[in-house]
Amino acid sequence: MIRLILLLLILATPLRAESPAPLAPGEARLLILHDHGNPVVAEMVRLTLRGEYDLTVSLESLTFPSSDAYDWMQIDRDRWFQERIGGRMIQIFERDIALFPRRAGDLTIGPLTHNLTNITRSGVREEVSVTSGTTRLTVKPFPHSGRPLTARRLVLTDELSAPPGRLAKDDILTRRVTIEALGAMAHHLPPRPDIAQPWLISFTLPETRETIPTPDGPVARVVWEWQMRPRTGEPGVLPAIPFPWLDTDSRRIEVAAMKPIPFGFAGFSTASGTGVALHWQMAGLALSGGVVALAVVLWGRLPAIGRGLRRLRPGPHAAAMRRAAASGDLTGLRAAAAAHLAWRGGGGPRRQALLRQLDHQIYAPAGARGFDAMRWLRDWSRA
Repeated sequence: MIRLILLLLILATPLRAESPAPLAPGEARLLILHDHGNPVVAEMVRLTLRGEYDLTVSLESLTFPSSDAYDWMQIDRDRWFQERIGGRMIQIFERDIALFPRRAGDLTIGPLTHNLTNITRSGVREEVSVTSGTTRLTVKPFPHSGRPLTARRLVLTDELSAPPGRLAKDDILTRRVTIEALGAMAHHLPPRPDIAQPWLISFTLPETRETIPTPDGPVARVVWEWQMRPRTGEPGVLPAIPFPWLDTDSRRIEVAAMKPIPFGFAGFSTASGTGVALHWQMAGLALSGGVVALAVVLWGRLPAIGRGLRRLRPGPHAAAMRRAAASGDLTGLRAAAAAHLAWRGGGGPRRQALLRQLDHQIYAPAGARGFDAMRWLRDWSRA
């Protein structure tokens, strides 16, 4: 009777598979693990190649394949250690790879083969090849019209060797711009911008560009340097230069920008006898440069007063939004919604919140279950 009760209790208890599952004696397996199954173009996906070997491994060789579908680099040293699985100590191998998809669509990785030399209990060496399965990523388009650039953290430093508005006649201004991005490769960073102006003499030094592997992901760094001086004492302004990038933690497009720089000679006001006028002229140039930079950075987000009457007219993108929502094409729905806001000249906080909800569904590692595109479109229309 007691045995029957115990059997019923065992059958009534849900079984939970061990993670990882135990290996049979002498068994070996190779896994491809990843931290992100829903990246955008150029976003880092961290792969861990994990081998579990009930063997005595003396030599090994594993090559990660190159492809025109992705960039990759190994970001940490291989790790070999013992782990208890199923009551036995198993030899574990791990290798960390940073992978960057080059284009949108389905991306299949693997199979990979790990060639091992095993020493049997009798001391005989034997060759063993362990082949992994495949893993698949669904790569989304980069959510901006600019050059794809993603990072967990990006810092732009813009340094000047002297105050640019008070240069002596023979002074040369050195400008040094450094961009560092965690979770990117050096060739993902933007190309060096052209800062030539008719009133400016400039000499461009060779750029330095490098990728540094770290356990948290590669750090990309580029350094640009210019030596500059105005042709005359009359003031001028170098405009700001923006660089959009995707913050992979917040899933938002951010903008890093080279600042606007007003130029002028310190002695020009004395020679011309218009010190006060020059002061206000420089201030006006700096202000205009900042306004232009702000317009470049925020273009498409600011409300257009001259287009205010469009709010009273039906939008030309409604049909495209309905088609995309009906077919479940969330990327097309997002593009049509953005085009509608650009046509209207902006949107209120409710529509901005709905856009963030749609962005999260498209670009987050795991979107919400049961997302209803038609319901989202109805909420958009009501907003």
